[in-house]
Amino acid sequence: MGVSISMAEGPGYPEGFPLLPHPAEMIMGVIAFVILYFVAKKYVVPAFEKAYEDRTEAIEGGMEKAERLQEEAREAKKKYEDQLAGAHDEASAIREKAKEQGAQIVAEMREQAKAEAARITATAHKQVDAERQQAMVSLRSEVGEISTNLASRIVGESLEDQDRQNNVIERFLSELESSSADDAQTPANAGGES
Repeated sequence: MGVSISMAEGPGYPEGFPLLPHPAEMIMGVIAFVILYFVAKKYVVPAFEKAYEDRTEAIEGGMEKAERLQEEAREAKKKYEDQLAGAHDEASAIREKAKEQGAQIVAEMREQAKAEAARITATAHKQVDAERQQAMVSLRSEVGEISTNLASRIVGESLEDQDRQNNVIERFLSELESSSADDAQTPANAGGES
């Protein structure tokens, strides 16, 4: 039973260090590491750095673009608000102008209506005056004819002469007018005395 195992049996292994690799393997490992290091430094690291720079530039460019777009959006919003305020002011001015024009139109229509009413009233007055004059002429003519006939019957003499007939008519009408004026004053005096 007495089997003993030595720790390192083989060429090149120092005694007491079982985990150390063989010196030829170490040399090959160092050479492979140096080659791998130079290849990584020459090709891989610059590619990573370029990708990192591109990504950084893309992010920074995106941020700058986002800030620029945000600034443009703020300017557009301010411009829109200014235009909106201008539109409100313009709409208010248009409303005020429309109110003034409406009031002016109403005033003009009133003036036109008053002028038309005055014209119609004046026309009516002229027509009434003309009809009254016509009635007076007609009445005078009829009254003159009746009075002439009556006077002819009373006097018994013919009043065929035109001048004589006109004188009789005029005298009769003036006496008639003066007697109606006296009659109109008598009740007024009688009412004042009592």
